[in-house]
Amino acid sequence: MFPVLERQTARYSELEKQLQDPDVLSNINRMLEIQKEMGSLARIAAAVRRFHALEGDIETAKMMVDEETDPASREYAKAELNGLVSERDALAVELEDMATAGDSITRSSCIMEIRAGTGGDEAALFAKDLYEMYMAYCTVKGWKTELLEFSPTELGGLKEVVFSITGDGAFHQLQFESGGHRVQRVPETETQGRVHTSAATVAVLPEADEVEINIRPEDLEVDTMRAGGPGGQKVNKTESAVRITHLPTGIVVKCQDEKSQHKNRAKAMRVLRSRILEAQQMKVQAERSEARRTLVGSGDRSERIRTYNFPQNRLTDHRCNLTLYKLDRIVHGEMGELITALLAFDREERLKAADNLL
Repeated sequence: MFPVLERQTARYSELEKQLQDPDVLSNINRMLEIQKEMGSLARIAAAVRRFHALEGDIETAKMMVDEETDPASREYAKAELNGLVSERDALAVELEDMATAGDSITRSSCIMEIRAGTGGDEAALFAKDLYEMYMAYCTVKGWKTELLEFSPTELGGLKEVVFSITGDGAFHQLQFESGGHRVQRVPETETQGRVHTSAATVAVLPEADEVEINIRPEDLEVDTMRAGGPGGQKVNKTESAVRITHLPTGIVVKCQDEKSQHKNRAKAMRVLRSRILEAQQMKVQAERSEARRTLVGSGDRSERIRTYNFPQNRLTDHRCNLTLYKLDRIVHGEMGELITALLAFDREERLKAADNLL
C-alpha cells in the first residue's frame, strides 16, 4: 500500500531472522542494537501485517457471502464483512499517517523546554502555568515525566524548565506545541485591573538515544560550577551543576537540578542528544527548519502560535484558526480537542503537499 512502510516491515522481518542466529545471540551488543531497531519499527510492522491479514480476511468473507444460501447465515457473513472493511479502512488512515508523518508517529518520547519570554515576572508565571498545563495533560494520557532542568524565580514563576515525556504517541501529539505562546490577563500585582500581555516559548524535541546519536568525548567541553537558586542564591556548596558544549555544533546544555554532578551530566547529555538530532533533522528538512524559526523564535510577543486570553476564557491557535472558549479547563489539562485539531490540520497539510508532488 505504501512502499516506504513495506520496506520498513521487510526490514523488521529481516531483523527477526537475525535474532534467531546463534552468532547474534552470543553477541550482546549486536543483539541490543537489533532489539532497539526493532523497537522503532515494531508499530509499523504490526500495522502493515494486520492490514494484509485484513485484506485476506475480507476476500474470504466476500466468498462466504457469495456462496451462502441460508438468509440468516448470509446476513451474518455480511455483518462480519462490513466489520472487517471498517477496520481495514481505519487502519489505512493510520498507515497513511505513518507514511507521511515521518518518524514522529512512532517516537514514544520527547523533551519539552519552556522558557519565559517578554513580560518580566508575569512571563515567568505564565511559563509555570504552561508547565503545569502540560504536566496535567501528561497525567490524563498516562505518560511518564522526568524533570531535567528547573529554574524558578523568587515570585514562584519559571525562567526555564526542561523535562522529558515518555508514552505512546507523546512526541507525535505534542510536537506542534513548539512556538511562541502569548497570554493576556490581569496580573495579581496589577492594582488598576489592566490587562497585560506577556509571552513564553515552548520547544518540543524528539528524544534521541545513544545508538541514534553517537557523541565523541573529544567533541565535548564540560564545565562544572555551583548550582544557583532564585536571585542568584546558592543552593549547595559543591560544584554539582554541569554545562556541556558540543564543539562541532556549538550547542550548549546546562543542568543543575540534581545534587549529584554525575546525574546532572547524564541529564544534560539526554538534552544534548535530542538537540543534535533536531539540528540534523532541520538541516535535512528545510521546511521544518523555517517553521522552527518562525514558531519558536525569540519569545517576543509578536511571534506567536497561540493566544491565551483569560478575561474572555478564550484560547486561539493562529495556525489552524481554532478558537475555544474553555481556557479554564484547557490549562488544567483538557487539551484533547486542541491536540486533535492540530493533528487533523497537519494531516490535511501533509496530504496537500503529497498531492502537489504527484
